[in-house]
Amino acid sequence: MPITRRPGAYRCGLDATMSVLNGKWKMMILWPLSERPYRFGELRREVNGVTEKVLTTQLRELEADGIVQRTVYNEVPPRVEYSLTPLGELLNNALLPLEAWGREHLMGEQVVRSGS
Repeated sequence: MPITRRPGAYRCGLDATMSVLNGKWKMMILWPLSERPYRFGELRREVNGVTEKVLTTQLRELEADGIVQRTVYNEVPPRVEYSLTPLGELLNNALLPLEAWGREHLMGEQVVRSGS
């Protein structure tokens, strides 16, 4: 399912992908969501340094792009959880090689590669 928020605005696939990830905190938001759903406060604590306003804005943009799903539970007090959509899971999987590259080449960690 293609994202149609900005149709015709891209020059290549990488340009399109980077437009979804544009924002200092988006990749840092996606990473913990790959493990489990998070409530807003939990996510804010997990993404160290992000302000409430910026986190709200970036989550709304990710939701509009179909990457993050916001689920509101009909409880008192209301409970809201954020999780990755199937499209968001695909995007996170595409980011795994970049994460491994950063760990190996910038953080000096040994990266175990499968299938090589």
